[in-house]
Amino acid sequence: MRKMLLAALSRVLQGPAATAAAAGRTASRVMVASRNYADFANEATFEIKKCDLHRLEEGPSTTAVLTREEGLHYYKTMQTIRRMELKSDQLYKQKIIRGFCHLYDGQEACCVGLEVAIKPTDHVITAYRVHGFAYARGVPVRAILAELTGRKGGCAKGKGGSMHMYTKNFYGGNGIVGAQVPLGAGIALACKYFGKNEVCLTLYGDGAANQGQIFETYNMAALWKLPCVFICENNRYGMGTSVERAAASTDYYKRGDFISGLRVDGMDVLCVREATKFATEYCRAGKGPILMELQTYRYHGHSMSDPGISYRTREEIQEVRSKSDPITLLKDRMINHNLASIEELKEIDVAVRKEIEEAAQFATTDPEPPLEELGHHIYFNEPPFEVRGPNQWIKYKSVN
Repeated sequence: MRKMLLAALSRVLQGPAATAAAAGRTASRVMVASRNYADFANEATFEIKKCDLHRLEEGPSTTAVLTREEGLHYYKTMQTIRRMELKSDQLYKQKIIRGFCHLYDGQEACCVGLEVAIKPTDHVITAYRVHGFAYARGVPVRAILAELTGRKGGCAKGKGGSMHMYTKNFYGGNGIVGAQVPLGAGIALACKYFGKNEVCLTLYGDGAANQGQIFETYNMAALWKLPCVFICENNRYGMGTSVERAAASTDYYKRGDFISGLRVDGMDVLCVREATKFATEYCRAGKGPILMELQTYRYHGHSMSDPGISYRTREEIQEVRSKSDPITLLKDRMINHNLASIEELKEIDVAVRKEIEEAAQFATTDPEPPLEELGHHIYFNEPPFEVRGPNQWIKYKSVN
């Protein structure tokens, strides 16, 4: 009893002091949090790698200004793409995603740097490593993952899968190697024909760079001065073949010959952004097409059926991850130049993981499209018509 009375007396005597101390600690935490956000720099200027030039007297700037707002946006976007691809890997291994699946992790600086340098009214067409571009162009994560799992809520109603994702001014996702390049020139021709001050970014990989149709397209685009930015994403391997074994000349930015070219560090989002600004301004000025080579690297194999280590070593992949990872590079820049704190970026990471998990839950529970919709969306803005099924007695109705 005596001990209880002494303890009570002690609490009474210490009450004001203890309360003041607790209040001081709380105020201190508030002040620290306030200072952390108030004392951030609004922007910083960075030296970036100079581009190699072909048939150009001047190239993109070798300095880049990054605002805090831009940096946080780039970081969240690249981190979302990275986590989305890792979740896709998991779902594929669980046999929830089936068929072809080509992942983009490692190359996030390419699609993000390209997207932030163009206008929403500009156009993008790419090959089959498409998920990152779909997200950067505005397709929600849940619609991408639902497309991968073949669900009704997918961005192509569950009918496109990994290679065929679309949204406004984004034309996929094309499975035939290099076939999207002449399509991109056609989009650029439409931009010029209708007098729009728009450009088309036409992407292909180093594995497609030797396709004959690409050189035919270069020729037409140069003759007609089309506002087309040809972009070779050189990730060093076309399927399982290194560029040195596949091409007599690996200077892909020079392969347009009479078309001006740039070779860009595709692992640095700021390099890609500045080069894309330069290239699109070149096209908008009526100078015709330009060619960009983005030197990048994929962490996964060519597709999910490729382990990715039979033609390259684990050590090579790890070296790229440790020295050139696009997310780590941006993160270090932002922290070292007081554009963000480690804690703030960790909060973004947590929010991204939550978003990906919720999207995956949707993609695994959303219903599959019913069989009667198999013939839908064949044509745009056409009256309904019948489509023959596997035999002449089965017919499906096609509606927009």
